[in-house]
Amino acid sequence: MKVYRFITGPDDSKFCHRVTEALNKGWELAGSPSYAFNAASGVMHCGQAVTKMVEGKDYHPDMKLGEQ
Repeated sequence: MKVYRFITGPDDSKFCHRVTEALNKGWELAGSPSYAFNAASGVMHCGQAVTKMVEGKDYHPDMKLGEQ
């Protein structure tokens, strides 16, 4: 099964650490990162799609994708 996540957060080191952690757990970058200004908070936000192949499991809508 192939799983997909979209990691988002403020443009700070915590966001970079979250993406780095995903990469070190076997996730792969999927496309370019996104970058947008949140006018309500006055903060720039980043987003990065990641995918991962998980063998021996079937998809279920209740599964926690980040734990795969």
